[in-house]
Amino acid sequence: MPDATGADGLTVGQVSTRLGVTVRALHHWDEIGLARPSLRTAAGYRLYTAGDLERLHRIVIYREIGVGLDQIRAILDDSTADVSGALRAQRTQVAERIDRLQRLSAGLDRMIDAHERGLLLTVEQQAAIFGPQWDPEWPAQAHQRYGDTTQWLQYAERSATRGPEEWQAIAGAVADLDRALADAMDAGVAPGSPEANQLVERHREVSASYYPLTRQMQVRLGRMFEADPAFAAHYDGIRAGLATWLRQIIDASARAHNIDPDTATWQ
Repeated sequence: MPDATGADGLTVGQVSTRLGVTVRALHHWDEIGLARPSLRTAAGYRLYTAGDLERLHRIVIYREIGVGLDQIRAILDDSTADVSGALRAQRTQVAERIDRLQRLSAGLDRMIDAHERGLLLTVEQQAAIFGPQWDPEWPAQAHQRYGDTTQWLQYAERSATRGPEEWQAIAGAVADLDRALADAMDAGVAPGSPEANQLVERHREVSASYYPLTRQMQVRLGRMFEADPAFAAHYDGIRAGLATWLRQIIDASARAHNIDPDTATWQ
């Protein structure tokens, strides 16, 4: 629309610029009868008078504090409207939104922290939960090694929602599994047996506390447990040869599910 100026009013474009609202909004308010321009040029262009502009100023103020258009109409046009009550109700809604946004901000902070640190626990809490052999540098090392993987992101998402109690329960489940694995190996449980396969399923369930684990991924983990000195030291520290035995029962279970351990991939 041309921005021609009338002698006694402002065009839609001029009002849009002056009030910082869109021409589309002004057209909408005109269509619903909330703020109609009082004048028209001979060519039919809308012109807003000083009185129209004052009404628009008030509409903009109420819109900025979140008041709905129907409420604004009542405030401006209904002499019996409870303006204070409407504003108090709006203040309550704003306070609720602020609270939600603060909780959202706190959640984002935890998610960022979890992605960068892995564990949202103090060094003291880590030692109390995971034991004296735990190195608080391990999460940072894991982030450096795996931080760009989908599994690290999944781990961080779960970590962001966990506190010491949840981690204590997971650590307990891991310790119970380690004891069960050692006892089964001592008892001569053979790879591929029903008891060994049950332990493999239990291992996959416990490991899934950190991120979803497919059978092929579990095979790759089993191989890493045997080959990586740190993991091998952990399992062999529980029972000599446990790292190899764990790899063997995982491989045997995989074969029962038509997965070739030698060609399994991380997927």
